[in-house]
Amino acid sequence: MKLYRLLTEDDTSAFCHKVTAALNKGWELHGSPSYAFDAQRGVMRCAQAVVKDAPGTNTPATKLGEQCQRRDRGFHTPGPPWST
Repeated sequence: MKLYRLLTEDDTSAFCHKVTAALNKGWELHGSPSYAFDAQRGVMRCAQAVVKDAPGTNTPATKLGEQCQRRDRGFHTPGPPWST
């Protein structure tokens, strides 16, 4: 299956860390980042789409943020962060 996520965050280093973490879990950038002003909060917001191929079938119960990929053995069942 092909998985899709849209990562969003205020325009701070937290956004870059969020995207970097996704890339290190095997997600790939999809398209260009977006940048918009949140007038209600008075801050700039960033967004970046990421995609990943994974085994199985997508369902509403699929926890996209927990999809992991071990670089040395391919895909595995998500577990604690220290298991990757």
